[in-house]
Amino acid sequence: MRHGIAIATSLLAIGVIAGPVSGQEQAMEDLVEIREWQVPWEDTRPRDPYLAPDGRVWFVGQRGDYAGVLDPETGEFDRIDMPEGAGPHNLIVDDEGIVWYAGNRAANIGRIDPATEEIELYPMPDPGARDPHTLEFDGDGGIAFTVQSGNFVGHFEPETGEVRLTSAPTTEGRAGRSSGVRPYGIKMDSDGDAWIALFNSNMLGRLDIETMELETYESPRPDARLRRLVIDSQDQVWYVDYAGGKLGRFDPETGEFKEWDNPSGDQSRPYGVAIDADDRIWFVETGVQPNKFVGFDARTEEFISTTDVPSGGGTIRHMYYDRGNNVVWFGADTNTIGRATLPPLRRAVMQD
Repeated sequence: MRHGIAIATSLLAIGVIAGPVSGQEQAMEDLVEIREWQVPWEDTRPRDPYLAPDGRVWFVGQRGDYAGVLDPETGEFDRIDMPEGAGPHNLIVDDEGIVWYAGNRAANIGRIDPATEEIELYPMPDPGARDPHTLEFDGDGGIAFTVQSGNFVGHFEPETGEVRLTSAPTTEGRAGRSSGVRPYGIKMDSDGDAWIALFNSNMLGRLDIETMELETYESPRPDARLRRLVIDSQDQVWYVDYAGGKLGRFDPETGEFKEWDNPSGDQSRPYGVAIDADDRIWFVETGVQPNKFVGFDARTEEFISTTDVPSGGGTIRHMYYDRGNNVVWFGADTNTIGRATLPPLRRAVMQD
C-alpha cells in the first residue's frame, strides 16, 4: 500500500507580509511566520493536517485517496494508499498514533495503523449517511463527526465499532423545498458536548453525546452561513460566517450572538479556523487571493494580525492548532502543507 519511497521537497516561503486591503487591516501588524511544503503528489488537494505523537504531520489527499505524512524536520513525505474511491475528507490521530479518517465518498470511517499500514473500515449503519465529513475526538475515547449531505451528526466508538447517528433538521429553501442544514465543522466543549456549524443555515447545533439529542441555536442574520468553529477557554463558541464575511461569537450561558466584520469585507469567505492557548482566533479569508491568515484577540475583541499565504492558498479549508509548539497547521489547494508560527503566548501554558 505504501506509495514508493519517502520524498523530500523544498519549502515555498517564509513570512510574507500582507498588503493593505482596508484601513482596519493597514493598521494591523504581520505577527505570523508561514512556511509551506510542496506535496509531491500533484493536484490531490492535501488537507486537514494533524500532528501525531512522533512529531510527524498526517493529512489526507482528498482527490488522491491516500493518507500522507510529512516529517517537518527533514521535509520528507510518505503516503499510505486507501481503497479506491475513499474520497478522504478529514483525519485525526490518537495518542497511540493510530490515524482515523472520514471516507467521504465511501460512507465509512477508516482506521490506519501506520506501523503495519493495515486499514480497517467501519461502514455507516444508515445508507443515508453517505458522506462522513469531519471527525473530532470527544475527549473520552470516542469520535464525534458530521455527515454533510446526508444531514446527520454521529458518534463512533473505536473500541466496539458502534456508530450512532442523529438526523439534523431541515430548512425551507427555494420554492418551498426543504433541504438539510448540512452539518459541517465540529468541536467539543469542556462538558463533553459537541458543537456543530450547520452550514446550510444560520444555526449552531449542540449534540449531547450520551443521549444523541441535538439542540439548535439560530443566529440573528438569516443569510449567515456558519461553516467552521472553535471553542474558547470559557466555552464560548466562535464561528466563521462564510457567506457574510464575519467572525462571530455565541455565548451558551446568555444565548447572545456577537459578530465582527472581517478585514477584507463581506466577500472575504472565511473558512479554516483555529484557536490558540491565549484565546486568539486565527482564520483564513479564502475569498481573496492570496488567502489571508488573520488573527483576532478574543479578550480585546480586536483584529491583531494579517498575513498573506505565500503560495496563495487557493482555499484553506481546515486547520489544526499544535499547543506544544504554538503553531497552526493547514493544507492548501495550492498542493501544500503549511505551518503558521504564531506570536508568543502571554501566559505560561505551553508546558501543560
